[in-house]
Amino acid sequence: MAIIDRVKFDGFGDRDWLVYKYPEEALSTATKLIVGEGQVAIFVKGGEALDIFSAGTYTLSTENIPFINKLINLPYGGKTPFSAEIYFINKTSKLDLFWGTKDPIQVIDPKYNVKLRIRAFGQLGIKIDNYSIFLTELVGTLGPHQICDFSKVLSYFKGLLVMKLKTIIAAEIIKNKISALEITAYLDTLSKDAIEKIQQEFMRFGVKVVNFFIESVNFPDEDFEAINVILKDKATFDIIGDDRYSQKRSFDVYEQAASNQGGVGATATNIGIGYSIANNMGGSLNNTFPKEQPPKNLNDQPKGKLCSCGHENHLDTKFCINCGTKLVEEKIVCDSCNADNPINAKFCSGCGNNLGEKTCSQCKALNSYTAKFCTSCGNNLGR
Repeated sequence: MAIIDRVKFDGFGDRDWLVYKYPEEALSTATKLIVGEGQVAIFVKGGEALDIFSAGTYTLSTENIPFINKLINLPYGGKTPFSAEIYFINKTSKLDLFWGTKDPIQVIDPKYNVKLRIRAFGQLGIKIDNYSIFLTELVGTLGPHQICDFSKVLSYFKGLLVMKLKTIIAAEIIKNKISALEITAYLDTLSKDAIEKIQQEFMRFGVKVVNFFIESVNFPDEDFEAINVILKDKATFDIIGDDRYSQKRSFDVYEQAASNQGGVGATATNIGIGYSIANNMGGSLNNTFPKEQPPKNLNDQPKGKLCSCGHENHLDTKFCINCGTKLVEEKIVCDSCNADNPINAKFCSGCGNNLGEKTCSQCKALNSYTAKFCTSCGNNLGR
């Protein structure tokens, strides 16, 4: 095996690499080691990190590198061959790493008492703080490849990261009774709390968290609709009062029923509606209309959407105002032709467009067609 006279790594012209293992191990006491700016080189023998070299040019002689004589037991002078592994490590910080919670955090909103599926996305920066610990504790698990990048190392911490964030966000909502609609104001506090909790775990492997940000906490539109219904009802209560609001809802139901009638029957139906309204309000209208049963065909007509809980809702209601159950069927709108499709459709019924998965333009991860943010990096998918 030929003895290597010169050992150098140019870094592939970018800053995304993190660790590079030099492919040859046949060295001699005359080999020159060249370490570039922003790099360190580490000699490893028998799985033990021996010596660290910062930027500069070195001749691997026994006089200036004590570990060669101590651990390999070579005589001084001459070009004595020996073997050792050489790792180059990027010592710069990588600040644009993205993370996201793939699975939602399910919590009950303490203000509106509605179950929400919350997802969080953000950015962090890391750097190698202890090169020896990093090599012995983590790099050994990276497999036979000669190089790994920052994203590869981050993938080892994603499980820990997501678990900690789920606990922090859920605890903040429940303990301090913060509504999910108001949590944006607490993102700075949550970010500082998170970096304190995850820093210790990263440092166990020689990695330092330089910065950490929770950029957004959001939940699906259908979850927000349940809160929106409550907000609309609350606004009505505040303006006209509970009793008058109940009368208004009854009037809306009967008015809708009347609009569904036509022809000669409409007159009779309107008479029945007027009778019902007068009876509910307890007003003087009782003296105007005869006290008789409304026509039978009124009972056969749908007055609103009937929920599984038995409550009747207005026809344009999306969620039951009594129990919050969803009353509309979920659909997928095709990006190509805007046609409505069933939620489980794989291809558009209007143009044949693929509705199964779409690829993130930033990290190339596959996401469901209805996803608004990438589950891997949090990138906005444009829906």
